[in-house]
Order: sequence, then structure tokens, then C-alpha cells
Amino acid sequence: MHHGGMMATAAHTAPTQITASVPVLPSGYQKVASPPDARVYFVNLRNGATVSNPVKVVFGLSGMGVAPAGVEKAGTGHHHLLVDVAAVDANAPLPANDQFRHFGLGQTETSVELKPGTHTLQLIVADQNHIPHHPVVMSERITITVK
Repeated sequence: MHHGGMMATAAHTAPTQITASVPVLPSGYQKVASPPDARVYFVNLRNGATVSNPVKVVFGLSGMGVAPAGVEKAGTGHHHLLVDVAAVDANAPLPANDQFRHFGLGQTETSVELKPGTHTLQLIVADQNHIPHHPVVMSERITITVK
């Protein structure tokens, strides 16, 4: 019984530590400013395009540079491709999954396999911690059809 109590205490303590650390992150972290003329866009895809797999996506960026995730350098960020994402929380690190594809090595293009049908694509640039800049550097959301 005593051993079970230790386990319960350890499990109970962990969420408290996580909760306590959450307010520390924003106070120790400042949102990275984006250059005023920064713009991200699709180089090779247009809204309404019909494409086939693999879908090549070339990321265009002007007014700022590309740096890998984890590298803190003013006026830079790395690309994220949003697939079928309706909204983004610009005040938190972007998730990493099939909808939020990270290019943390500084890549400027990719090829993706998408199910046949209609999809939305959008690019967003984020800082070394995967948090969008302020103001947010995001492309228009385009709709493509995959054959």
C-alpha cells in the first residue's frame, strides 16, 4: 500500500510541475518580431490548381531569411506546411503531425503524398521554437485538387 501511495504521489506531482512551469515559459520568452515586409508564398502552386502525387511544393519567402529550428537569428524562421488546417494558434508552438508539417532543417521545398480529392494548403514561418512570429508570416490558404 505504501508503494502505491508513492506512485500516486509521483503521478500527482508531475501535472503540478507542468502546470507551474507553463507561466514561466511566456515570461522567459519573447515573441520574435517578423520584419515588416516579410512574406511567405507558394512558388509553384496556385489556388484552384489540379495536381497529381507526389505534390511538389516550393516555398517562397521574401523579406526574411531561413534558419533551422533551434537557431536563434534575427529576421529568420523556418517553414511549416499546413494541410487542411482551418485555424492556427499563433501564440503556441505549432504541433507536428500530418496536418502541420515542419521543415526544421531549413528546407525550402518538399514533395507530399495527399489522398485524391480537394485539400487546402498554407505556409507559415515560425521561429526557432516553432512559434509563429509577430506579426504572423503566413501565406494565403490555397485549395488544390489531387487527381
